[in-house]
Amino acid sequence: MVADHAEATRIGGVMNVVTQVFLPVSLAIIMLSLGLALVVDDFKRVVAAPKAFLIGAFGQMAMLPALAWLLVLVWPMAPALKVGAIILAACPSGATSNLLTHLAKGDTALAVSLTAVISVVSVFTMPVIVSLAIVQFMDVASAPAISVTQTIAGVFLVTNLPVAVGMAIRHFAPALALTLETPMRHIASVLFVLIVGGAVYSERANILGYFAESGLAMLSLNLTVMAGAWLLASITRLDDRQRTAIVIECGLQNGTLAIFVAATLLGNTTMMVPGGIYSLIMFFTAGIFMYLVLRRPSPTRR
Repeated sequence: MVADHAEATRIGGVMNVVTQVFLPVSLAIIMLSLGLALVVDDFKRVVAAPKAFLIGAFGQMAMLPALAWLLVLVWPMAPALKVGAIILAACPSGATSNLLTHLAKGDTALAVSLTAVISVVSVFTMPVIVSLAIVQFMDVASAPAISVTQTIAGVFLVTNLPVAVGMAIRHFAPALALTLETPMRHIASVLFVLIVGGAVYSERANILGYFAESGLAMLSLNLTVMAGAWLLASITRLDDRQRTAIVIECGLQNGTLAIFVAATLLGNTTMMVPGGIYSLIMFFTAGIFMYLVLRRPSPTRR
């Protein structure tokens, strides 16, 4: 009994270090790597060509959370998993979405603009959406305490601030930024894998049950969002490159941020499971989408 208690205390201490130190530092490094690739002109493009940006922003900030909300309303999942799915849907796109858009011959400038602007705006929208989800899906006894102000501050410190630092380095020391960009991107990729893998491992005793409960839901959400983004871009007559960028931006979410919000800010490891599962799924579906796009001849691609 004493040994079991000591082991539980040790594991709890390790998890505290992971969620309170390693996870936020890693996310800050990932966002710093994104900032190194951004310049002020990436934001100016929004004003210069607003139509595609507004359609992409609507898809990611309105369509995606709405579809996630509708899905968890009807899907039989534990309340904490439902909230975790909403957390994931309220996040901005992942840092790798720009690279995958480039590889798919999509509109990389549009993708960068969407990632940059929505990463800023979501600091304020995500806490509100998550608060509403907790009220909707959890009872008072099991619901974690959430402060909108503290959540905004926490997300800002590990996302927007590192991005701003990276942009400052790019502006004032462009040679240094270009030197750091590639190795930082590699480091960010490794950290992303470690975070998602750690999220899955920390819930290893329940992961099969959680995957059975929410895995198909996350796959359904991912496919529905990508299909919805494709349809939205098509009916608004965006060109192929813009449509490709919007589909990838909407389909690839910042799973690392979702895990950070769930595990570090809310202190609920169950809530981070949908973000971890979605992060595993989205690269397979994005890869299939890229393959289909690159195989399909398009007269508008240039």
